[in-house]
Amino acid sequence: MWQWLDLYKNLIVGRVFSACFSIFVLSVVLIYPARTVAQDKPHVDLELVLAVDASTSVSAQEFDLQMRGIAQAFREPQVIQAIAVSGDRGVAVSVIQWANNLLQKVAVDWHLITDEESALAFADRVDETPRFIFGGGTSIGGAITYSTRQMEINDYIGARKVIDISGDGRSNQGAPPELVRNRSTAQGIVINGLTIVNEDPFIDRYYEKFVIGGTGAFVQTATTYEDFGVAMMEKLVKEIGGVPVAQKAPVFKLASTEK
Repeated sequence: MWQWLDLYKNLIVGRVFSACFSIFVLSVVLIYPARTVAQDKPHVDLELVLAVDASTSVSAQEFDLQMRGIAQAFREPQVIQAIAVSGDRGVAVSVIQWANNLLQKVAVDWHLITDEESALAFADRVDETPRFIFGGGTSIGGAITYSTRQMEINDYIGARKVIDISGDGRSNQGAPPELVRNRSTAQGIVINGLTIVNEDPFIDRYYEKFVIGGTGAFVQTATTYEDFGVAMMEKLVKEIGGVPVAQKAPVFKLASTEK
């Protein structure tokens, strides 16, 4: 009888050990590749998403001014210098277009900028990019969610992460932008804004209260779409260089050339 009891105990112990070993092996198989992939990703000084408004309120000319403004900004010596002094690992940049809660698209995929040559190459890519989204409501929360997702799935690990939301109107559908913003900033992402006040003279205040967030977040303001390029250039210098910004986001209004 004791022999049978010992045999039963050994059988139970063997099965428990086998089960534990199987769980251990499975955990290694599942976790190790994920860690390896993360470790293989190149580190950069900054991950930057430029989110361009393509909703109904943005005309073809206004959209073109946004895209040309981004391209021109990356050709400016001040921006190229800011990239050079920000660190030796470069800046990974992507451009998305957005409108309502279901309309977002990567317009320019991630591009690593480390010097003048790569900055000019990125500017050329932006210049060649068409408009993918035509009309729709305004979902700033959707734009933030989509931009955050692009950072999660890209091939880079950034020492800093910034989402740059450009627009001329308030969110009118989708999740409240302040709720989405808080989820993204909890991940260490900074959300800045570039507002165009051609239609809403108080849009900068709206962005300050409901859109921007994170350490040093700020709103840059252009009076018209014609001012967008200069405003983008000044904002990029601050973002890339990590220039400290006061807790209350300052507003930078540019004098329009139009009367």
